[in-house]
Amino acid sequence: MTDQPALPPAAQRALAEAEARRAAAAPIALAPELGGRKGPEPVRFGDWERRGIAVDF
Repeated sequence: MTDQPALPPAAQRALAEAEARRAAAAPIALAPELGGRKGPEPVRFGDWERRGIAVDF
């Protein structure tokens, strides 16, 4: 059970429409990166790490 109140009908329709758009959208075909870094994408974490030193952009 959640403590959140039920969503109004307009919000439920908006969420259903957004989910339908996401399901219908074709995935983006990106070219593979050549010579890129190994491991998880560093941009997700907001910084880059090189030889143990974090560099923020």
